[in-house]
Amino acid sequence: MATPIIELRGVNKSFGPVDVLHDISLKVGAGEVLCLLGDNGAGKSTLIKTLSGVHKPTSGTVLMDGKPVVFASPREASDMGVATVHQFGGTFPLMSVGRCFFVGREPTKRWGPLRVYDRATANEVAVKAIQGFGITRIDDGDRLVGGMSGGERQSLAIARAVHFGARLLILDEPTAALGVKQASHVLRIVLEARRRGLAVIFITHQVTHAMAVGDHFAVLIRGALAANFRKGEKTREEITDLMAGGESLANLDVETQGVMDAEGARASTVA
Repeated sequence: MATPIIELRGVNKSFGPVDVLHDISLKVGAGEVLCLLGDNGAGKSTLIKTLSGVHKPTSGTVLMDGKPVVFASPREASDMGVATVHQFGGTFPLMSVGRCFFVGREPTKRWGPLRVYDRATANEVAVKAIQGFGITRIDDGDRLVGGMSGGERQSLAIARAVHFGARLLILDEPTAALGVKQASHVLRIVLEARRRGLAVIFITHQVTHAMAVGDHFAVLIRGALAANFRKGEKTREEITDLMAGGESLANLDVETQGVMDAEGARASTVA
């Protein structure tokens, strides 16, 4: 087996007396999509921040290319090839496509004794990178980002991350606020990133989207790893049940049936 791009071994994270992550062990290799599933409050956001340098693990080890790493900051994680794209893409509505693509890393050209922003180069590179992910509607680098659809903005953010050398792409609920057509665009981009050899961690609570792109699945419940399995090992219904805490749902069903039976008996007595 090839060495995973990123691996977590027994990672725990606490904030004072509150334990948020409990003994998380996961790994994802090049050209693989790991779908991280869980309901709200499951610990997905804390795990993302631990992987991207916002938080340091309280205990446990994070390895990159088989070597232990401790990211001092998100910038350090980014410099090592970890790119995080959040739900709304981290884009800037009032910027042009080219400017947003290169924000903080603007190409320049000489103008007399000065160096100024090279708009033509930025626009050309940005449009080419986005179209490389199959979003052919974007053909003008001067177009404002605010006029793009949610799926197109996600495409811009992902194309930017790949262009600047991302090896691990962390996608935080990229399809949560999108319609069916836009979500399908983003899922195609995830598959293209996998084809290019990136390791992808796809965070979602939508099982259908996860099953469309995932190779490997992990389910978090209250900060603990409830399940860790490969594609084809569980059905959609089994995964949904896991995410919702199947035993709790079963108990609720029994309690609900008991209440309905009691109401039925009471109605019969009154009649």
